[in-house]
Amino acid sequence: MERRTFNSILTGLGLSFGAGRVRAAAAATPARTEHFILRQNDWVPNNQELPVILWRNALPVSGDDPASAFEELFQKNGWPPQWRNGVYPFHHYHTLGHEVLGFSGGSARLMLGGPDARTVDVHAGDIALLPAGTGHMNLGSDTAFEVVGAYPPGQSFDIVRQAPDAAQRTRLEKLPFPSSDPVQGAGGPVSTLWRYG
Repeated sequence: MERRTFNSILTGLGLSFGAGRVRAAAAATPARTEHFILRQNDWVPNNQELPVILWRNALPVSGDDPASAFEELFQKNGWPPQWRNGVYPFHHYHTLGHEVLGFSGGSARLMLGGPDARTVDVHAGDIALLPAGTGHMNLGSDTAFEVVGAYPPGQSFDIVRQAPDAAQRTRLEKLPFPSSDPVQGAGGPVSTLWRYG
């Protein structure tokens, strides 16, 4: 069994070899939080009700495996981590789930919202929450850039590179809200900022 899988199981049970670190990561206290709405942009639907949320300096980045701190934080707050990688260098969005991205290494310039939309610089320690439908792409990153991706239970990702069809649009409209904030738990910004109408 891989160490990451084993640690995820332990974390899900409330156990860990680094129990102090799990407790410290249970609810991060970011230096600054930003949020903004992205309107539909050409073929990219974005989400005109739910804002993108950015947590700056949410977690300290240190040690041999800084990505594990993001995985533990997301798992503890009910957002099971599903992958480690980067951000694709082409415009795309997801219809199967809301996505949280933990930037565990390096830095990048991202385009959010589709072509010619909003440019955001992210650095190790930052976290971005993208509501389903939010366009994103990597405009350029350093060689240390690493991302942890997580989704609410029962949600995942697809890679959509064109306007949504009828089934995808219906999925976007009916996708359930997460039960907790992936970074700050039950009382985090998702509980106040993510509301329809």
